[in-house]
Amino acid sequence: MPKVKTNSSAKKRFKVTASGEITYQKSFKRHILTKKSTKRKRELNKKGLVGPANKDFVMRLLRLK
Repeated sequence: MPKVKTNSSAKKRFKVTASGEITYQKSFKRHILTKKSTKRKRELNKKGLVGPANKDFVMRLLRLK
């Protein structure tokens, strides 16, 4: 029986914290930053948390469930 593989794109995009939360890097922070406000760019620096609606799906991609 072959091993079940983790989704390669998901393991690059998501990280599981010690408390079991799943974090990700927010989008829209790579380029065209001059028109975005400093406050908006600062908020995009923070890690995002996967919401309860998508948590089961992401955990299945990471083979945590």
